[in-house]
Parts: sequence; structure tokens; C-alpha cells
Amino acid sequence: MPNENKKLEDAFVVAHQIKSPVGTLQMLLRSVLSGFEGELNDRQKRLLESADRKATEAMETIMGLLALADAKRSRPGESATDVMDAVRRVHDRLRPRAVEQGVDVDLDLDADEAYVPAETASLTEALAALVDNAVKYTPADGRVLLRAEVVPETKTVRVLVSDSGIGIPEKEQARLFEPFFRASNAKKVVRSGTGLGLSYAKAVVETAGGTIAWRRSDTGGSEFAITLPLVPKPTELEGKGPSAPLEPAFRVVVVGGVAAGPKIAAKVMRLSPDASVTIVEKGRVLSYAGCGLPYYISGLVREQRDLVSTPEGIVRGPEYFERIKNVRVMDRTEAVRIDREARRVLVKNLLTGAQTWLPYDRVALTTGAVPIMPPIPGADLKNVFALHGLEHAEGIRSLLADSRAKDVTIVGGGLIGVEMTESLVAAGCRVTLVEMLPQILTILDSEMADLVSRHFESKGVRVLLETRVTGFEGDRRVERVLTERGSFPADMVIMGVGVRPNVSLAAEAGLALGETGAIRVDDRMRTSDPDIYAAGDCVECVHLITGKPCYAPFGSTANKQGRVAAINMCGGDDRFPGVLAATVCKAFDYTVGRSGLTEKRARELGYDVVTTLTPGYDRAHFMPHAAMIVLKLVGDEKTRKLLGIQAVGPGEAAKRIDVAAAAMTAGMTVDDVSNLDLCYAPSYADALDNLHTACNVMKNKLAGHMTGIPPAEVKRRLAEGEDLVLLDVRTHEELDVHRIEKSVHIPLAALRGRMEELPRDKPIVAFSAVSLAAYEAGIILKAHGFGDVSVMDGGILMWPGYVHSL
Repeated sequence: MPNENKKLEDAFVVAHQIKSPVGTLQMLLRSVLSGFEGELNDRQKRLLESADRKATEAMETIMGLLALADAKRSRPGESATDVMDAVRRVHDRLRPRAVEQGVDVDLDLDADEAYVPAETASLTEALAALVDNAVKYTPADGRVLLRAEVVPETKTVRVLVSDSGIGIPEKEQARLFEPFFRASNAKKVVRSGTGLGLSYAKAVVETAGGTIAWRRSDTGGSEFAITLPLVPKPTELEGKGPSAPLEPAFRVVVVGGVAAGPKIAAKVMRLSPDASVTIVEKGRVLSYAGCGLPYYISGLVREQRDLVSTPEGIVRGPEYFERIKNVRVMDRTEAVRIDREARRVLVKNLLTGAQTWLPYDRVALTTGAVPIMPPIPGADLKNVFALHGLEHAEGIRSLLADSRAKDVTIVGGGLIGVEMTESLVAAGCRVTLVEMLPQILTILDSEMADLVSRHFESKGVRVLLETRVTGFEGDRRVERVLTERGSFPADMVIMGVGVRPNVSLAAEAGLALGETGAIRVDDRMRTSDPDIYAAGDCVECVHLITGKPCYAPFGSTANKQGRVAAINMCGGDDRFPGVLAATVCKAFDYTVGRSGLTEKRARELGYDVVTTLTPGYDRAHFMPHAAMIVLKLVGDEKTRKLLGIQAVGPGEAAKRIDVAAAAMTAGMTVDDVSNLDLCYAPSYADALDNLHTACNVMKNKLAGHMTGIPPAEVKRRLAEGEDLVLLDVRTHEELDVHRIEKSVHIPLAALRGRMEELPRDKPIVAFSAVSLAAYEAGIILKAHGFGDVSVMDGGILMWPGYVHSL
């Protein structure tokens, strides 16, 4: 035994040392596989995928070794666990997987509770290892029995895990509990496996003073019998030392297991390790990266497990939360009612229909949002999806993989629709984007959204604005989309109309809702019931600029709110101040971002609005990788404060959005932002960053040095017959790109010698490629006595209908 312990300790040290490099190797492999370092040929992909699988197996072995060593180091008598509850939890966790394999898992308990001297998470994982093996090695239509019974005569509890599976060859039975041993017949059925599950179970059981044995089951498979000594219920133990565990410090029920919920659960356990935390989740997958679904559909993210894994490659499933975080997970379970008076939550197992009351001291509602599904006739046809959850993503990806979707319609031009478009085009689909409003992406002002629409059309996407969908037709599956303007074929439809907060449970419990329809919370994330907190897409936020309620369903917001909620649930004092609704998304090779208020919203709120449209390169223009972005700033003329920013273009836009968001959070003026000490190198930015330039343009407007006019307004005034001069001061070479009808062309270099060609009694609007030259022209004309001179914001790049890419 000493020699075995020495080997185990050595293995633990090695496992601990190589965990980090193996995790790093996994991340590097997946980065290359995802295409971030360039395109791969088929052979390279196969080799890297094989390497990734081996790295995953290595990580599973490492984690198994660490767990085994930890179990052997544990000291008996430090805690007491209700073994009946542990058996129930294992059954609830693994039964869905068994059902998918066609295996029945029966549960038979002869008592409501029975306590044994084991640590809860360890015992649960040990039992799970046995049941997982039973399911894994039992063929379809087989049966697994999980039974626990109290044996009064011996003051023990007996747990049986039996199956009708492949059994163990007689000559190999003596080695069954050795680390890394796998029976020969098991290797033929399932190739992967660490061979550590049974060793771990044996270590946990023996540490608790029990025994574990194997025999052939009556149904021909395997039967593991665990015997553990009974101990008094923790509340009945005397004393206060380690041998007398107390009730949990407090009980937390978290409803919802995608973003904010797991964050709350993990943070609570870090702050209060003696708490009891249970996550209740309707779905089968926890803590997945929902914002990564479009990239999973496109194939950029190759495996579903990548969306539900930690950076080290560990899947954030029930086992992860129970084993690593000591958090109980009830997946495929719905919270159906909150009894605030009795302080308990009624939950329903969606597979068995069984209902259970969970007592609580605190509840965290992280119920998220649900997709808006307009009552369109035919929306129940097959192949009509709302991209909400992995199930819909799998359905979309399956159709694309089998080339069963060639004509795809996206209903709604919001973030969901925009982010999906590129994936569908890349899959060879003919895509139609239908939006009932005059523009897509209402998070932007119209001229910025128009840049995205034009870019979509240049990529072959048909964009139908101000068009309402009236129905879908087809024989069981969608075949045609009907609109007010006509109909067209569709093999698949994706509803991207938007989402609304999922507040039914909160409303039924009598919790206050805000004016946006989401749950009203204070800055500590407390609802109208001080013992119930809420976070994520189901709650109402406060806008940092206006101080008014707003709805901002973003994963980043959910995680920050979850952390604040957990700290306060544990007795701390943390605040969530609000949001600027900062957003960024990818539209083919364009980045689209915004933060703060749009011009439209700022005017609705009564601000004295001043705006700028500033195209420019994202780094020194002479650098070969320089790319264009257009920034729109929204400011307040009275206070000179920055109110909002928008960015569109192939250049690096996200960092400009982030800097502006920080500035707005701090209440900075455009004067402050124009002098921010931002880093400079030709490869990363110009000497005056795009944001500096945009702020300087706004300062010129505020000082009266420049009068700007939006291109859409110029076009409107011309269409209405106003007698104004549209002065094009670009060079002759630039003129070849695009020319605005009825404009007067005088290059800037020739303006001083030809200005007498311009009338002094008419308004003059000067423009150039990006309006820098037009600004110079305005200064020259005003210096020579021209009175009504303005500059067209953004130059010809922002002219409505201009089709040249940025």
C-alpha cells in the first residue's frame, strides 16, 4: 500500500505539472483549426483534429488522476452526505443520456434519506462513474438498475448498480479497480476512456469506511455493490468540530443555467464554500456560448463541445459544476412556481414528470429571453427556425451540411439576422433578408445601417426593406415565403425578429416588472423581494447616459450582473451601475459596433444634438493592411459630452467603440476624448486616431468653424428642387470612382483660381472623398466672402446609394 500511494503521489505531481501545458496545447490546436491562422487543406485538418482528440483524452486522464489523488487524500469523518439524495441526483443527471442510447435506468430507494461519512461531491461523482459505465457498456434496449437500501442489522447503506451489459471477462476481474485498467471487451465497444472511473469510486468508498465489490448481475452484465456505514443526520451530531458538519450556511436556488446562472452559482461557492447551491435548467446544456452559435453553424467553431467548454477544454456540464464547483445541477428540469411565503421553489423533471420542492434562503432568477415569434401563418412548418439554443443551431447546421437548404430567408434585420447572413452565404445559400422597417440594425442610425445593407447586397444578399412577411407555405416543410410585395422560394427560414425577457415565473410570483417588461431590479440586482435576485436577459437595466430603464440582452451584461448578484447574496456590497448597450458584430468583412445613444434616440430625449460622420483608415494609410472605418459620433451641444458612437467598416472598429464607451462612462466631453493619450504606431493607429479625428471634427462644428450637413439631407433638398450648389472638390482621379449628378467639379488645388465660377447668392455644399478636402474648401470659400457654405458629412462614401465598398 505505501508503494501504491507513492506511485499515486508521483502521478498526481506529474498530472498537476502537465495540466497547464496540455490545456495550452488544446487552445493552440483549436485556434489553428478554427482558421484564425489561415486556411487549412483537408489533410492538415484531419491531422490537427486527430491531435485535438488526443489532447482531449490527455486532459480527461489528467483530471481523473487529480480527482483520484484528491479522493485518496481525503480524511474520513469530515462530512456527512445523504446517500439517497446523491443517488437521486446521479439518476436525474444520467438518465437523459441513457434514454438517448435506448437504455432504461430504473431507480429504487427504500428510504427518503440516509447519511454516510462521505463528501457530497466526491460520492456523487463516484456513483456517477459507476452508472456512466453501466450505461456506456449496455446495448440499446438494455436495462440499468440503481438501488439504495438501508440495512438496519449492520447499520449500513447498500447501493447497487447493475446492468445487462457486456460484463467483465473472468480472467480480468481481479484487476478491475486498478488505475488505467480497461477490460478487453470494453475497449472493443468504446475506444476512448481513461480507466480511472472505478479506481476513483473505490478510493471514495474506502475513504468513507466502506467497501465496493463486483459480481455478475442476474441479467448477465455487471453489478457493483457499495456498502457504507450509517452516521447520524448532521443536525443530530454533537459538537462543532470537523466531525460534526453543520447545515449549509444558506441555500441558493438558481433558475437558469446558461450565462448569469452559472456565474452566480460559481461565485457564491467561492465566497461561501459551505453554502448549498442548486442550478435548475430546462435544457440539456449548461453555460454554453450562445453568441458563438452563428460561428458554430458556419463551421468556424467546429465542435459543439467547444461552445460548452472551459479554455482548458473541460466541458461545463453537470459533472463539471458538481465536481469542480460543488454545485448541484438539475438539468432537463423546469422551475414551475416560487412559494415566497414558504421560501421554496417547485421544480418539475421534464423527462419523468416528477415534481419536487426546493427550499431556499436566496433565489436567483436567470431565466433569460425567448425569441419573438410573430403569429405568421405557416410558422409551424419544418425548417422554420429561431436561432435560440443549440437544438436550433444543430438543425440549421444539419440542413446546410446536407445541402438541403439553398434558398434561405432571414426574417428580421437585427443582430441575429445580420450575424447569420455570412454563415449562410458561405454555405452556398441564396439569402434574402426581409425587414419590415426602413432599415436593418435599428441599433444604428439610418445612414450607418445603409452602409451595412449596401455591403450585404455587394455580397449577393437580397435585402428587402419595408417589407412585411404575411405567411409561409409548404407541404410539411417550408417551401415559399409570402410577403406584401410578392412571394419567393425558401428551403429554410430563420426568424431573427428579436427576443423578449422571459418573466413568466417572476410575474406569477408577484415580482415587480419594469416599464420595458423585464424584471425590475436595483443596482444590487435585488428584485422587489429582497431574497430574490435576478440577472441577465430577463432583467431591466439602467442606461448610464439617460438614467432611464432600458433592455440590453447581452452575454457580457449577464456575466457582470451575475457576479454582482452573487456578491450581494453572500452579504457583500457590490453595485451594477448600468449599461451603455455597447454592441459589436461581424457582417462579412465589416465590423459593426455601437455604444451609447443613437442620434435618433438622443433627439427623442431632447438633447441639443451635434453629430459627425468621419471615414478614415484604421492605421497609417501607408501600411498595406490599413482598412477603412466610418465613425459616427453623437454629442450634446450644451454640455459638449459624448453621447454615442457608431462604427462600420472593414477596419479595426471595436477598440474605438471600447475607448468611447469608457469615456462616456466617465462623463467625458469631446474635448477630453480628443486629447486622450492613446497608443500610436503605424501598424495599429494613425498619429491622430480615428476617434481623435472624429472628436476634432465635432469640436470644429461646436466652435462654428465648420457647418456640416448629412448626405441624406443634401439629397432630400436636391430632390425637393432647392437651388443649391453641390461642389465636388475631389481630384480628377477620384472622380472616376463615382460622380453625383448635377454636382460642380472643381478640384481643391484649383479652387482659389476658379472660385468666381461659383455663385455667391446660393447655398454651397462642398464634398470630397471623406470630407477632409471639403473642409479645406469651406475655409477657403468663407475667407473669400462666400456666406452660406457647408460641408457634406462623411463625403461621397456616405452618399445614399453609393455602392463602392469602404
